[in-house]
Amino acid sequence: MQVKTKGIVISETNYSETSKILNILTEDYGLIGVIAKGSRNMKNKLRGVSNKMNYCEYTISYKEKGLSTLIEGSTLNSFKNIYLDMRKAFYSFFLMDLFSQVLKENNNKKLFSLLENSLIKINDGLNEKLICVIVEIKLLEYLGVSLNMECCNICGRDDEFLTVSINDGGIICKNCYHDGYVFNDKTLKLFLLLAKIDLFKIKKLELTDDNAFNEIDKFLDEYYNFYTGIYLNKKDKLEMFR
Repeated sequence: MQVKTKGIVISETNYSETSKILNILTEDYGLIGVIAKGSRNMKNKLRGVSNKMNYCEYTISYKEKGLSTLIEGSTLNSFKNIYLDMRKAFYSFFLMDLFSQVLKENNNKKLFSLLENSLIKINDGLNEKLICVIVEIKLLEYLGVSLNMECCNICGRDDEFLTVSINDGGIICKNCYHDGYVFNDKTLKLFLLLAKIDLFKIKKLELTDDNAFNEIDKFLDEYYNFYTGIYLNKKDKLEMFR
């Protein structure tokens, strides 16, 4: 069956002397494996649309089971600004590696829009570090371990918040606090904002407190490790850009 769909290449593997196997996160079919025949040849028409982070409208000979075949692609966004900025590129590639791991657990078609909008926001100049943290929080829902940031995760109280707890899986109030790290007020307010922000609607996003951001980022690393088994494997390389 021949189909057209928007897609983002989230990983690529060389196959034979001239081809590649691509994992493409598509708008209509979720994550699919695709062979791009001859795409490593300089003059092949697939060469320019079969690299990691390519965002295209793809024509694919689609198979529900097994490898599909890439027929052609037309670029929708080249993410030029990302490629011109090493920091933006590193954070964007981190996101794709994270999505690749999450998709192994949940191949939900909604994940396409989340990745698409994240990359567009970074390319448009929004702070890449904050975008990544927002996405990390949102992806927890697809892993079945969402952080409860609406009310105290123990008693249900919706005020007098004190901190966010790994063991308790969300925000807790002053009355229910029993142990663990306590965020200061600035960090807690930023955490609540990032957890509730609508990534699809924001047009401006700036980082004003590096210390608060780093506290939240460290918390999320530990939360992922504790609940998901997913290793955020680019974080060590991203340290140079903080």
